Amino acid sequence: MMVSGKMGGQNSGIPHRLLAEWTRLAESMHPKNIDMGLERIRIVKERLGIRFDCPVVIVGGTNGKGSTCAMLQTIWKEAGYRVGLYTSPHIHRFNERIRVDGEMADDETLVGCFEVVEAARGDVALTFFEFTTLVALRLFAEAKPDAVVLEVGLGGRLDAVNLIDADVAVVTNVAIDHVEYLGDTREKIGFEKAGIYRRGRVAFYGDTSPPHALVGHALETGADLRIFGRDYSCRMHDGKWDYVGRKTLAELPSPSLYGDNQIHNATTVLAVVEALQSRLPVASDAIRRGLAHTELPGRFQILQDRPQIILDVAHNPHAAAVLAKNLKKTKPSGMTHAVFGAMADKDIDGVIALMKDCIDRWYLTDLPLPRAASAEVLKQKLMAAGIGQGKDSQCISVYHHAADALASAKNNALKNDRIVAFGSFWVVTGVTENSGLNSPTNHH
Repeated sequence: MMVSGKMGGQNSGIPHRLLAEWTRLAESMHPKNIDMGLERIRIVKERLGIRFDCPVVIVGGTNGKGSTCAMLQTIWKEAGYRVGLYTSPHIHRFNERIRVDGEMADDETLVGCFEVVEAARGDVALTFFEFTTLVALRLFAEAKPDAVVLEVGLGGRLDAVNLIDADVAVVTNVAIDHVEYLGDTREKIGFEKAGIYRRGRVAFYGDTSPPHALVGHALETGADLRIFGRDYSCRMHDGKWDYVGRKTLAELPSPSLYGDNQIHNATTVLAVVEALQSRLPVASDAIRRGLAHTELPGRFQILQDRPQIILDVAHNPHAAAVLAKNLKKTKPSGMTHAVFGAMADKDIDGVIALMKDCIDRWYLTDLPLPRAASAEVLKQKLMAAGIGQGKDSQCISVYHHAADALASAKNNALKNDRIVAFGSFWVVTGVTENSGLNSPTNHH
């Protein structure tokens, strides 16, 4: 990375720690893992004097945030721009969350930023996400990229990235998720997600039928709201597609990320690129290359064939509906085996209802953190949904580790079968960590 790692606090009384020690410290600092609000982090941000002269895009929404961020980064990189990208969670290494010019930040640079944030923090107790967001913002402020793309962690209005006034703010869609923090209706959740919109700045809603509360908040805020299907759209034809916005881009390739939903996501991506064209000019050939070259682990990611192994971090009903559609569209001649694990606070019954017709055999796994639903709890939910009864009683098995669940699925799968590992990000981490499957790319 082109950022010096020597920006730390060795001379300021801050002990020198390895990156793993810093992330452990950040996890232990605040009594709550999630504590919504911007008061604490704003104090530290002001002490750090963080500001950006380049365009900043903030991406929120229930699903599609990661894909949207990845496509934006790749298109602008193909156009010759250096992009600072902040996403979460990571799958294998913390460094995955913070990238400049497509490259993960190295340990030395990150440690230097942790030291600077720690020195500025004083006695302010930050959550892990607040601390690490400040690390990312500090790193980007030093790196001086041509554009910064920030993915919302949770919600929008009270999320740490909302410290920054975005030049363009995107809400990809609104579905029911994180109800304990954001509310139990699309209207309540839409209001929270619309909190990233700013007066006089361009704002996008990347789906049809936006919640009234989101539209109302955009109007009240004075944001320039543009809605998919009303202000920009896409046309499909003969394996290609057209972007239709202020201008039209015809005969575009399908995104390298699999699924019809990715063309939907890409449409909003191109609307963002168009909105910033005066500051970040992009030629159509860079857009085509960017769409074709985007990589993102865990989004209908095909690891191998015969038997096919697919990874997908679908962990709520909205995402499960997309995964089920993709699975039905690519149905194999054999069986479909599923490795599944989930957090207890998710709508597990809703996910099961959408996925049960796609799966012949289930391999349920515990996950290594307290808020996960146990494999036994998942089994009870499957049985309550009518799966695993009578002659099908052998179609459910339970495991303590995702890697063991995958090993069993691979042992049982024939060459014409497929295995889909889905649910929490921790499932994808667990099945790829020590399996030799941790460096694939997305392809069709």
